[in-house]
Formats: sequence, C-alpha cells, structure tokens
Amino acid sequence: MAGKPKLHYTNGRGKMESIRWLLAAAGVEFEEEFIETKEDLEKLRNDGSLLFQQVPMVEIDGMKMVQTRAILSYIAAKHNLYGKDLKERAWIDMYVEGTTDLMGMIMYLPFQPAEAKEKNLALIIERATARYFPAYEKVLKDHGHDYLVGNKLSWADIHLLEAILMAEECKPDILSAFPLLQAFKGRISNIPTIKKFLQPGSQRKPPADEKFIAHVKKIFNM
Repeated sequence: MAGKPKLHYTNGRGKMESIRWLLAAAGVEFEEEFIETKEDLEKLRNDGSLLFQQVPMVEIDGMKMVQTRAILSYIAAKHNLYGKDLKERAWIDMYVEGTTDLMGMIMYLPFQPAEAKEKNLALIIERATARYFPAYEKVLKDHGHDYLVGNKLSWADIHLLEAILMAEECKPDILSAFPLLQAFKGRISNIPTIKKFLQPGSQRKPPADEKFIAHVKKIFNM
C-alpha cells in the first residue's frame, strides 16, 4: 500500500491550503514537512525535487508533483471528485477557476502595503458580491440541486466552500444576499470528512498574521 501523501510547504495556507482541503474532503490522511527556513527551500531545489524550483510540492503515488492546479486535478480525479464525463469536468474547471481568482485576491491581501489594503479589501467584497457569488447562486437556483455539478459532491463544491469561508473572514455577513449559498455552506460544511477538517486541531491553517507574513517573506526573499 502506498504511503500517505507528503506535503512540502510553509506552515500556513498559501497555495497549499486548497490541496489540504481536497485531500481532507476525500478522506485522505496526509503528512506535512514544513519549510521553515531559506535553507529548507534550497535543499528541495538542489536535490531536484522541484521541477520548476517552486512549491507547493506533494509526494504522492511515487511522484513529486508541483504546480497547484496539476496537483488538485490529480487528487480530484483519483478520488472521484472530478465529474463523470468531459462536460462535467469542464464545468468543474470553470467553477474552480472562478473561485481560484477570488481566493487569490484574498490570499495576497495580507502581503500588500498597509495603504493599499483598505482599497483592495473593498475590491474583494465588491467582486465576491457582484461577480462570483451571484454566479454560484444562479447555478444552484437554475438546477435546484444540492451540488454545483452532476448533483454529486465534486472538487467545485469543496473549492467554493473554502472560498466562502475565506470571504467571510473579510466580511462576516458577505453571504447575506445569497440564501442558496448560505444553505450550500451549511450542507457542504456538514459532510463528515469536511466537518472533521473544520474542527480545531485539524491540519487546516489559520489566516496569515503579520508574524507569519514576515516569516514567509524571509524564506522566499520577498
């Protein structure tokens, strides 16, 4: 039997967090080897583990996988979270790309200079409530199902829940105008594997604070 996937990244969210979410939702236990120093990162680069000299990197099924999107696609397909045919996969990809765009804005907010944060936070809230969440609300309304694609849990649902919770950290009542997304959040949060991941003590990471931002900037020479 293959060992547990091993995740190589800092001890924070960043681009690895969606990978943690997807593995946890699939019920897959994983190990983490944290990059704590510049030297840790250089060691991975020098021993040939990083195809493009970048993390995240996941050791899984005998591969050292890099590129977040490739890792997520592989895990989703392996654990039957990627639709039943090409058309469903295309819809999942579209929804995931949308949530990735929103999550990217939120992810980079703590790294921005103080004078830009207020303006960018307002932009995040505007994009979430005027562009992204209305689209998902309409999808759920139009097909009347519990899930975004094929009336079955997929990577798109897991990714959207992660995005919703990140957006609520920016503005707690951000879903107030979206009743179907509120109900969706409740349903997906209560799937046993996801519920477990949302409990204190799981491998889910907290939002980045100033201390962590400074630590990451040091490791990656930012």
